[in-house]
Amino acid sequence: MRRLIVGLSGASGVIYGIRLLEVLRDHADIETHLVMTKPAERTVVEETSQRVADVRAMASVVHQIGDIGASIASGSFRTMGMVVIPCSIHTVSSIAYCLSDNLLTRAADVQLKEGRTLVLVVRETPLHTGHLRSLLAAAESGAVILPPVPAFYNHPRTIEQLIDHTIGRVLDRFGVAHALSPRWGETT
Repeated sequence: MRRLIVGLSGASGVIYGIRLLEVLRDHADIETHLVMTKPAERTVVEETSQRVADVRAMASVVHQIGDIGASIASGSFRTMGMVVIPCSIHTVSSIAYCLSDNLLTRAADVQLKEGRTLVLVVRETPLHTGHLRSLLAAAESGAVILPPVPAFYNHPRTIEQLIDHTIGRVLDRFGVAHALSPRWGETT
């Protein structure tokens, strides 16, 4: 069983994290470990028709944000890595500067110290110099900065297709097979 930690922070775009959990449910060989911030829970309610309990039910294991003794807080707990989707600037800054004050940021710090993949799907625009410094610091520590930037070469017709393109890019970073979106130069 492969394990992937999915963190949801309070940035707009929580639908990206929800869609990732939906897609990963179809991968029986991947155990998802979900941790959500309190602002993420609020964003679920404000931006979607989902209930927080429904989002939690999509994950294999759910961890409470304050449980710094959870399995995902330890480097000895083996994982494929972690994705924070969406990732707020507050969260990326905490990760960049090692402020492990909750389970999401601690788990992210563990991925970096263990040399595992950490993908941050940062949702903010425009970016000021402070934001850019935090993003650079996170990248210099080993994080992959993957903002949800849509591609148009595949001629998306729906919001769902735009979201799936980003989810596909995230899954690619972890070597998870998918057919969510056409790839450039490949025939369908």
